[in-house]
Amino acid sequence: MDQKFLGRMEKSLGDLKAEIISNLIASSEDFKEIVEGMDPKDLADIASDDIDRKMIEAIGAQDLKRLKLIESALTRIQQGKYGLCMKCGKRIPKDRLEAIPYALMCIECKTAEERRNR
Repeated sequence: MDQKFLGRMEKSLGDLKAEIISNLIASSEDFKEIVEGMDPKDLADIASDDIDRKMIEAIGAQDLKRLKLIESALTRIQQGKYGLCMKCGKRIPKDRLEAIPYALMCIECKTAEERRNR
């Protein structure tokens, strides 16, 4: 892969990482506010607070997963392995990497994996 493209992808990954970290911090503050705002209430309010907490936790879990994928992609750039499918070893098309900069697999391998998981 050419250095110009790798530089663009590294910047894109860095921007995504910063955005996720910012979202996690905001979610953490929202979660803290919900917990601190809890006081004895009726059952409907308790259920609503519980749903809010679970939603924030789920969003945080998804962001953490994406953050790990981004870190992995940044490491692969440093190792010179970025853009290679982790399954078959073929080059991942640039269009796919531009859409999902932390993609681990080419479209064929990812599609096959998704079919197996159904």
